[in-house]
Amino acid sequence: MENAGDPVEQKECSERKRRDSFGILDGCDSCSEGSSSSCSSEDSDEDACPLPASLPVIKTNGQVYTYPDGKAGMATCEMCGMVGVRDAFYSKTKRFCSVSCSRSYSSNSKKASILARLQGKPPTKKARVLQKQPLMAKLAAYAQYQANQHSQVKTKAAVPQDTFDWGDYIGTGDIKGAPVSCFKHAPMGTSWEDIAEGLRVEVLNSDNSFPMKVYWIASIIKLAGFKALLRYEGFDSDAGQDFWCNLCVPDIHPVGWCASGGKPLVPPRSIQHKVSNWKVFLVKRLTGAKTLPSNFSAKVQESMQIPFKKLMRVEVVDKTHLCRTRVALVEQVIGGRLRLVYEESQDGSDDFWCHMYSPLIHSIGWSRSIGHRFKRSDVSKKLEGQVDAPGQLFAKVKDVDQSGDWFKDNMKLEAIDPLNLSAICVATVRKVLADGYLMIGIDGSEAADGSDWFCYHSTSPSIFPAGFCEINNIELTPPRGYTKLPFRWFDYLSESASVAAPVKLFNKDVPNHGFVPGMKLEAVDLMEPRLVCVATVTRIVHRLLRIHFDGWENEYDQWVDCESPDLYPVGWCQLTGYQLQPPAVQGECPYKCPFKCLSECPVCFKDSFLCVLLSHFLHGFK
Repeated sequence: MENAGDPVEQKECSERKRRDSFGILDGCDSCSEGSSSSCSSEDSDEDACPLPASLPVIKTNGQVYTYPDGKAGMATCEMCGMVGVRDAFYSKTKRFCSVSCSRSYSSNSKKASILARLQGKPPTKKARVLQKQPLMAKLAAYAQYQANQHSQVKTKAAVPQDTFDWGDYIGTGDIKGAPVSCFKHAPMGTSWEDIAEGLRVEVLNSDNSFPMKVYWIASIIKLAGFKALLRYEGFDSDAGQDFWCNLCVPDIHPVGWCASGGKPLVPPRSIQHKVSNWKVFLVKRLTGAKTLPSNFSAKVQESMQIPFKKLMRVEVVDKTHLCRTRVALVEQVIGGRLRLVYEESQDGSDDFWCHMYSPLIHSIGWSRSIGHRFKRSDVSKKLEGQVDAPGQLFAKVKDVDQSGDWFKDNMKLEAIDPLNLSAICVATVRKVLADGYLMIGIDGSEAADGSDWFCYHSTSPSIFPAGFCEINNIELTPPRGYTKLPFRWFDYLSESASVAAPVKLFNKDVPNHGFVPGMKLEAVDLMEPRLVCVATVTRIVHRLLRIHFDGWENEYDQWVDCESPDLYPVGWCQLTGYQLQPPAVQGECPYKCPFKCLSECPVCFKDSFLCVLLSHFLHGFK
């Protein structure tokens, strides 16, 4: 093989390989080929919520704050440092002043957010409250001066995708990834049934020094979503050279691909000496074995085609007022996820991420057709290339018969709170719309003008009959301020002079979804929908999944339907080029603060924000 570079020799070798049913090249060395992918994520900013008129307004350094009324107790936001009325804070533990602050408190943004605060910047996403503590303001001002002196201004940055490896995370143990067949909306979701352990494929041979791509046959040892743990044929029970790869990448092929395309099959260098005749060995091993369909690669490409295009117009929920929709333009499409920019956004920063099959987006004219509130756009001139997205591109809902016994205004039910997806709450039908749609309000938390009502279809898996939580041993969140605990539906209906929505009106279909507790997957953080995170299914109630974000506290868990388009198989981000958020890691504090305070630091969960500041004063910025 010394003359491998000679054109004549290469041609003759190529002809011999075409005649060889396996395309085997004996005794060759290979070179390893590596590939990497990178992607980016977009930040999204929400508008500030209006300040309550009952609170006196003050101004400090051009920023508006309000004094709490002093009656309900105080709390301090661990994200932005704002203080205010405890009851107005988000989450059960009242650690954050808003949903945005709660979700921005992530493994990717902790350090950058702290530095932003040190530089005296306001929170990235405006909080609804409150007054910054004077001491914090002074310390932050001094910290900003120190930062400027050291020219160490840092901005929020996404964690590079290649810092997290699903193969290392899952390993060879009992951890399982949800099968691709569980995700009908994902690429290959309806064509994955025949992909199983034991399947043979032709893959790049990395145990080689030959100066071109060569291949060898491997068997699937373990499956996790799109990812497969492979072992080269000939290694038998030796797992030393096992490796993970995504089955849908271009260099994975069915057995026979090398022979039909004249590609060399080369046994790994470390086991070449074990077998004297590799052709006979492969014939014996592959007889009766299964492989990928011959059109597997074409199917993958076909399943990744997305009908939505840039500048298509849609109606989407207004993220600042859930009760209404607005017109938005498709700005970016990644693997079926759409970055929508509200039509009135001047700089394109007022955006919203969702999947193309999300129940939150609709065709132009949908709101008017069902009687849903809609914010008209002030934009009179359309951009060149704008077109209304065709109606057939959107997810379809079941037809329902609203005549006779149907939902009525003020009926009670249980519903997942769209502003706190870890909670199922006592709720009320506030308005019955056309085509089976309902406006729902969370009891005890509604705005006087109904701006926080939200729209669910009557067949939605996110609404439940009264008593659902009790029957299924799920904690039901009672109305805010309701003191007669434990909550009992019979008492509450009697006290409120209301009736529960009939059980027969709710969706009782439970598909054979295939999920089991403990399965790993990639899931959208619906409180920060641009983020797709490493997650685990921790509980299943009929068709409802409890999704836990790895590395996070349980209070950030979310209830999600088994057919939600915001759930994806392991390896989906790698396949589509979307940014995957790795699990949060609780490491040592990088600030080496010598002081210990009562509150927790957003970086190390041990030292407070004050500790971080004092540490900088003592040691300087790093």
